[in-house]
Amino acid sequence: MRQSRRTVALAGAVAAVVVGVSGCSSDDSGGGNGTSAVDAQQTATEFLAAWADGDTDAAAAMTDDPEAAAAALAAYAEDAGVTELSLTPGPGAEQDGGVEVPFQVAAQVAHDGDSGDWRYGSALTVVADPDAAADGEDGGDGDGPDAGSAAGGLVQWRSEILHPGLTEGRRLEIGPAAEPAPVRALDRDGDELDPSEFPSLGPVIEALAAAHGETGGGHPGTELRITGPAADDGTTSEEDEASDEDGAAEEADEDADESADGNGDASEQLLRLSEPRVGEVPTTIDPRVQSAAEAAVADSDRASLVAIRPSTGEILAVVNNPADGENVAMEGRYAPGSTWKIITAGMMVEEGLAKADAAHPCPKIFEFEDWPFQNLDEFEIKGGTFGQSFAASCNTAFISAAPELADTQLAEYAQSTFGIGLEWRTGVETMSGSLNEESKAQMAAQLIGQASVRANPLVMASVSATVKDGTFRQPYLVPLSFDDREPATAPGPSAATAAELRKLMALTVAGGTATEAMSGVPGDTGAKTGSAEVFDQKKPNAWFTAYRDDLAVAAVVRESGHGGKFAGPLVAEVLREAGGA
Repeated sequence: MRQSRRTVALAGAVAAVVVGVSGCSSDDSGGGNGTSAVDAQQTATEFLAAWADGDTDAAAAMTDDPEAAAAALAAYAEDAGVTELSLTPGPGAEQDGGVEVPFQVAAQVAHDGDSGDWRYGSALTVVADPDAAADGEDGGDGDGPDAGSAAGGLVQWRSEILHPGLTEGRRLEIGPAAEPAPVRALDRDGDELDPSEFPSLGPVIEALAAAHGETGGGHPGTELRITGPAADDGTTSEEDEASDEDGAAEEADEDADESADGNGDASEQLLRLSEPRVGEVPTTIDPRVQSAAEAAVADSDRASLVAIRPSTGEILAVVNNPADGENVAMEGRYAPGSTWKIITAGMMVEEGLAKADAAHPCPKIFEFEDWPFQNLDEFEIKGGTFGQSFAASCNTAFISAAPELADTQLAEYAQSTFGIGLEWRTGVETMSGSLNEESKAQMAAQLIGQASVRANPLVMASVSATVKDGTFRQPYLVPLSFDDREPATAPGPSAATAAELRKLMALTVAGGTATEAMSGVPGDTGAKTGSAEVFDQKKPNAWFTAYRDDLAVAAVVRESGHGGKFAGPLVAEVLREAGGA
């Protein structure tokens, strides 16, 4: 690439700097063994002139590594978007067997209509040309093709000549800033969502910016930066030290901003060409529900909660405490414990293995494949119904179905009926639940939400929403029409199965493990508790999922205890304060 304008300004009153060729005598007679004068200043000026003119081959030929220099000089102009370049050398100084010549860079860079002035200081070192020195020692007459090299020496090539920050493996980039385009996230009514009012939405808004910033009309701004491996330590490059010592070159890019990622790579902003433009991204968040959810988890450490509208799949609230940690509410991967029994119960009803009003065993212990499964405190229900077992969260009532089931049956039913494991296009990163194919005791453990089963509050709120509405409606946070996304689809439960599941969840509220937590919650309600044991935890993760009319809510409180005691009150508070819509 050739720049549209080049300038090399010669420093005023610069004395010639002479370098003695190694191996020459101090005799000034000019004989074969005399000293060869190397005009390092002239070499530096000619090199900078060729560089500024875009003549990379000519500039590279003046270095001791023409191939590497030619590639790097060409990449400099292309990668940095250089349109004009002015290089001003300063006076050189002898240093470590060569002459170091500092210089100032004044460049005009541009990208997609944005442009800016880029100024910094650097330095190069001129050394004697070893080939020319050899010719002199052999008694050459100085008139051969290497005479020019002998007179002026060579630029000792280093990538840091182009910019002090261009150490090995690093390169220049010009384009949109590394961070996402900023956005204003709007609630369902079109008003801006303020993270200071809704702390849990801070990370969610960042995720919205990353996914939809430019679609929403935002732009991160344009910048020139250096990317690549971060420096191992805080040492200063030789060019920086020289510039500091002689005072002729300014410190390179005083306002450079560098940040390193987890892989040890760094992005150092050298110049901002344009400021970010803020976009707007609509969401389905309901401020009234979000406020109730924020208040519910405020005093409950390690709590996460999601609220969904069953009739549409709209996500009305997302909260995490702490707010600045992992988005467990939507991305968490935790065993959901007995809340998963909603799905298992649906499968059992579909297969004719259970019915709410039908007799069903709930023994203290049920052994399957040489593994004894038991209930909390080894309780049993003699002569009871499946509805009573569901309401009391009887493990053995579900494990007893294992001999009748194929290893993949639960996973297939969960996906086809509740959309578990499908790609949920919610508008931000989401985990839609999962379970691996397992056999024997591990397959049986899946029936009660253990083994490889994984979910989060979004998944379990969707399960309750599917039961309440009778249809699987993929949850979404950003309206599907915003970017023409197609939602995941699943047939959902049959009308008869959905009715059975609503009856089972209502029984759990009326006289089961959810009764205390749901006390005083009006309307058409249903719920299920869960307490998931985790191998390396002293206390289980508490789960609770429930619905009231057209609002479904689920929560997990990690390392707390029983779901009805620790997660249930949070869900019930949101249902009381914001339900009934």
